[in-house]
Amino acid sequence: MIDAIIFDCDGVLVDSEVLALEVEIAAAAEVGLTYDLGEYKARFMGRTTQAFFDLLAEDCLARTGRPLPDGFQERCYGTYRASLSRLREVEGALHMAAAVAHRKAVASSSTADALEEKLRRTGLWDHFAPHVYSTDLVAHGKPAPDVFLYAARKLDAQPSRCLVFEDSVNGVHAAKAAGMIVWGFAGGGHMDAASSERLLAAGAERVVDHWNDMPGLIALAGRSA
Repeated sequence: MIDAIIFDCDGVLVDSEVLALEVEIAAAAEVGLTYDLGEYKARFMGRTTQAFFDLLAEDCLARTGRPLPDGFQERCYGTYRASLSRLREVEGALHMAAAVAHRKAVASSSTADALEEKLRRTGLWDHFAPHVYSTDLVAHGKPAPDVFLYAARKLDAQPSRCLVFEDSVNGVHAAKAAGMIVWGFAGGGHMDAASSERLLAAGAERVVDHWNDMPGLIALAGRSA
């Protein structure tokens, strides 16, 4: 009953969200912005880079009365780029990607260039290309459904017969809006029990903790559909 599987990238295939959180929270604190970690994850994770900085700029003006300083975005980007030397696959992602027989794609809020770099660094690119899609290709990023619907069209799959794996509330909302089956994924280094609960509250049917036993997961998805 499942025709295709669509994966988010950051925090689902590559363990990049833990690096991004490290950089972003430190940068926000430097300009006087502090956040509850759960609030931060729910609000910012899964959005495009520009949407993230736009929201941060709104918070900075509202909370401090000042705009973000000149060059803030470029400095954050540089620090994050340096952190990619520590980037690894999410544990089990390579084995899972090689084993999946269904049509599959990546649908991510990362820019196209960043998405390709992260997948190539971790050895995952060849398991998904050419079906690697960035929100650069569509009008609206997550939580809008555009990138998931785009991926389904490219896979020649009905949205209702697509299974999505997501680690962010915004991503779950996007997949639900696309009419797809969506499961949360909690195997990334940034995830905790509260993160999993937020995915379920956002509409994920269940949360998967690790990429072990992928054939069993897909069989279960077919029964649930």
